[in-house]
Amino acid sequence: MATMLYPLLRQFLFALDPEVAHGIGMAGVDLLRATGTSCLLANPVPPDPVAVMGLSFPNPVGLAAGLDKNGEHIDALAALGFGFIEVGTVTPRPQPGNPRPRMFRIPERQAIINRMGFNNDGVDRLLANVATARFPRQGGVLGINIGKNFDTPIDRAADDYLVCLERVYAAASYVAVNISSPNTVNLRALQQDTALDALLGSLKAAQSRLADQHGRYVPLALKIAPDLDETQVRAIADLLRRHRIDAVIATNTTVMRVGVEGMPHADETGGLSGAPLLALSTAVVRQLTVALAGELPIIGVGGIMSGADAAARIAAGACLVQFYTGFIYRGPKLVGEAAAAIARQRQA
Repeated sequence: MATMLYPLLRQFLFALDPEVAHGIGMAGVDLLRATGTSCLLANPVPPDPVAVMGLSFPNPVGLAAGLDKNGEHIDALAALGFGFIEVGTVTPRPQPGNPRPRMFRIPERQAIINRMGFNNDGVDRLLANVATARFPRQGGVLGINIGKNFDTPIDRAADDYLVCLERVYAAASYVAVNISSPNTVNLRALQQDTALDALLGSLKAAQSRLADQHGRYVPLALKIAPDLDETQVRAIADLLRRHRIDAVIATNTTVMRVGVEGMPHADETGGLSGAPLLALSTAVVRQLTVALAGELPIIGVGGIMSGADAAARIAAGACLVQFYTGFIYRGPKLVGEAAAAIARQRQA
């Protein structure tokens, strides 16, 4: 049923503006959950428990940040079989993001370009939504992805991350620190050695204080860009180890246009995701695997469009995988397909 139904729905949704289609699609996911019919779009997901960051995941397939920025659809998405869900990116204050249009499909390449700009309703609204969700209360793994407001000077960016960490700490299973979106001016400068060293030091100090305050340790994961050379990847790996960050998420979208040259919308400003990102993101995971030597786990995201892609990312060194664009193009059935492929690989 899922194999036949979603392509028909996608044909309808792809005839609409991407943001309009997103709103309709998420309303549909909510309806399926409310009526107990999520199985119409999602295949069964085999149990494949894995422990990462001190957390127990029922399967290693997660939803990447960006699809549910404000945490409005957590339970509906959980009903599709995800082993974990990451919401956000959230900023301290609400912000509208960049002017529309700001999202562009390249269906011939199973790709999307976006320049959303961290549009969200702010951390207080996200926390109100999380408080009403059953998934985290029932033991589901919920990541909260945090960022900085667009008008916060880059030399004060740490202040925004610390505000968000303080606010979301009690509600999150883990916190993802997004310094790699290409759609907030100068944000990626935080990946440079000195800036990253200072930011990670501040975050770890706050994490230690909050763990004592709440009597609970919440892991920190850093999300990095794919547009890094091997020297930069090694330098980031060294800092991750030095500051004892709990995980690294590799990768965000790319500013490169390899694989979509000459296609409609390929020249739009923003981050490219989907199938063209697969090789670049996998290469970064392989580099991190060597540089980290198993000292902290890698969450692989970027270009995963099939079960084979998910299994290959695990083979490259990731412990968990996430997707967003693959979910748009393949639908909820990708969750079960990816989980089954990873389970088969582990049993081989």
